[in-house]
Amino acid sequence: MTLTFDGTLLVPVADPDDGEQTATALAPHLEPSSTVLVVNVIEKAGGAPDKASVEQREEYAQEIFERARGPLEGRAGTVETAVLFGTNVVETIMDAASERAVDAVVFEPREGNRFAELLTGDVARRLVKRASVPVVALPREG
Repeated sequence: MTLTFDGTLLVPVADPDDGEQTATALAPHLEPSSTVLVVNVIEKAGGAPDKASVEQREEYAQEIFERARGPLEGRAGTVETAVLFGTNVVETIMDAASERAVDAVVFEPREGNRFAELLTGDVARRLVKRASVPVVALPREG
């Protein structure tokens, strides 16, 4: 079965390596009619001091977007980027998916041990459980 996407996709990425790896995994499945919205969520502390300034986080997001754009150029009709802010990463992603009426949220699961997943709340699992649109986990290469 060949999986292709021809609609609007929201692609959450966490860091430059994740952005590039996810974009590389997604690119072969895109059509010229695809619109890809690559997002990075800046998690706000909800009253506590943030770990880094908003400016530092936005600069980091631009690094992420630059790395993600490379594999997507020429594959998708449109590539857009957005920095999202929220106290809950999954809710922020799903709110953006609803607000932008995307067809699916697409991501590549990042490697991590079970202990790390317990500490972070396993964002991938929560994305699927709280889905308001289809959520597609791309297969990992290698």
